[in-house]
Amino acid sequence: MKTSRVSFAAALAAGSVLVLSGTAFAHVSVQPGDAAKGGYATVNFKVPNERDNASTTQLEVNFPVDQPLTSVMPQDIPGWTVTIEKSKLDKPLTVHGKQVNEAVTKVTWSGGKIEPGKFQQFPVSVGKLPDNADQMVFKAIQTYDNNEVVRWIEETKAGAAEPQNPAPVLKLTAAKAADDHHDDDKNAAAKDDKGHDEAAKSTSDTTARALGVAGIVIGLGGVAFGVASRRRAS
Repeated sequence: MKTSRVSFAAALAAGSVLVLSGTAFAHVSVQPGDAAKGGYATVNFKVPNERDNASTTQLEVNFPVDQPLTSVMPQDIPGWTVTIEKSKLDKPLTVHGKQVNEAVTKVTWSGGKIEPGKFQQFPVSVGKLPDNADQMVFKAIQTYDNNEVVRWIEETKAGAAEPQNPAPVLKLTAAKAADDHHDDDKNAAAKDDKGHDEAAKSTSDTTARALGVAGIVIGLGGVAFGVASRRRAS
């Protein structure tokens, strides 16, 4: 009897671990999880359906107002309607020589359906990404057709465990330095010079061989002519 209780407790604990681990990994996220600072990127908001008795029918993604993006272009997804909301900026931005007074603060997808056991990705082209920050936090709200609402808005603190409903985070990495491009150009130029030198050397060797063969042929012709002349004289 005691052994049965221990086995049952172990099985229950194992099942709890599986359930909790499944929940921890099945949240709204940004993929890929990183992008270069100061550039443009296409990111996907991946939305899994965590319920087995309801379908996801709406996703709302809030963009950080303190990191305004002047370019936000969602990709069309069959069956879904996208709505973009903009807000006026307290401090206008200058992009490509033009002054921008507003930025996107919210994108909402609705009308579609993510059934139980499935997921959907919502692609968005964004930019210009901040060059003075290490990440962007997008607070998302997931709505089911049974009126349940899950708010993925909790920010993960350094050194702390991941919260129950973490907000999607896009890590911002250092852009490739211009010097790296110059080094690449130099390396390419060096390879080209080496290739030209090898080609010139190959051409020179081929020419030398051709001249050598021609000399041998001419020499043999001279010998044959001399022998023929001696025979005529005899």
